[in-house]
Amino acid sequence: MKIFSTLLCIIAFVSSGLSQVRTAWTLEDCIAYAIAHNITIKQSESDKDIADVNYTQSKYSRFPSLSASATQNMNNGTSIDPITSRFVTQMVHSTSLGTTAQVTLYNGNYINNTIKQNELLVKQNEFYVSEAKNNVTLSVTEAYLMALYYKEGISAAENAVYSSQTQLDNVKKKYSAGSVAGIDVADLETQLSSDNYNLVTARNSYRQQLITLKQLLEMDPALPFEIAEPTLPESEILIPDVGVIYETAIANMPEIKSAALQTDIEKVGLDKSKSGYLPTVSLYAGLNTGYTNTQNFNFATQLDNNFYQNAGLSVNIPIFSKYQNKAAVEKSKIAIEQSKYTAQSTSKQLYLKVESAWQNAVSAQSGMEAALALRNSSRQAYEMALKKAALGTLNPTELLVSQNTYLSAEQKYLQTKFSAALYYQLLQFYQGKEIKL
Repeated sequence: MKIFSTLLCIIAFVSSGLSQVRTAWTLEDCIAYAIAHNITIKQSESDKDIADVNYTQSKYSRFPSLSASATQNMNNGTSIDPITSRFVTQMVHSTSLGTTAQVTLYNGNYINNTIKQNELLVKQNEFYVSEAKNNVTLSVTEAYLMALYYKEGISAAENAVYSSQTQLDNVKKKYSAGSVAGIDVADLETQLSSDNYNLVTARNSYRQQLITLKQLLEMDPALPFEIAEPTLPESEILIPDVGVIYETAIANMPEIKSAALQTDIEKVGLDKSKSGYLPTVSLYAGLNTGYTNTQNFNFATQLDNNFYQNAGLSVNIPIFSKYQNKAAVEKSKIAIEQSKYTAQSTSKQLYLKVESAWQNAVSAQSGMEAALALRNSSRQAYEMALKKAALGTLNPTELLVSQNTYLSAEQKYLQTKFSAALYYQLLQFYQGKEIKL
């Protein structure tokens, strides 16, 4: 019974896993999975972890350093005993032990500015992570909608094949009865071959797009994968004013915040460069002892007798640095100006993206209304042509023209519908809203 129960559990688990694999992925599923697994995002998170480590290390720079040393020496001939500092002419074996501590009391506020700069770098890397997630989100959205477009293209191509095959069957019957010419059969056979080719192309395009989408999700290309088919709006959607969208984007997009933060980082870097003109004050202290074979005392006694302490204060005053400090200050000033230019350029690029998405959304929505009207009218005309063809009042060539007109209108409608969906989602994104279908 235990074995039977175990087998049932295994079968249930495998069945559950298979059902999960076969479940169609929504756009929200794809975005969430990509954010959790995409390599670019993980690299950005690793860079942020490094910034955290650098920030922590810089805070410890305020503390004293402490080190210990142990040295074993052997000298032969005339030399100075390293423990007694006497001239001796013999083989000298000596042991030196010591600890040293040092702390910087003042260095032109360099340490504090380094801590401040590294803290800003941590925040900037957080923005970089958010920017990477945004880029992946946009890429997944575009790839997903393109996959939907190709998927609907398969349906359109299958309908075209079915329609052409039906017409060809009917025309062959009429040809056998002698009511149509052979050229009509040949034209329909050519049309059917073209429609079959278009169907193969549509299926290949869809499969390739699924591979592209799975690569963004960092999924194994061999794994089964299918996307859900949401219902896209066919009516007019309210598109906000481009100025309102840009104001929201400029206040929330991480690339804008990171570019502005770079100027603050460079300003702190200027303060660090100026510290090179100021003196550095350090305090040091040490404990030392040692043993030498030139003294007639045992090891423990010598360690006690030779024990001494030292402490001191050092001041390093820069007088001439061969233009290094001056160059560092000038470079920092240039870096500040460059960061300002970068921030301005980033803002302009964002406005261009928002303006482009807004224009495309408006154009796609207007085009979708026209394409929908064209699709409906051409479909109605095609349906009427089918009825006329069945009654024998319309020849096959005229029917083909009507069919191709309808298929072309259907293709244009699909293009505008998915373009409108894509650019509307982009506008939602720039307004800080969740992308969802």
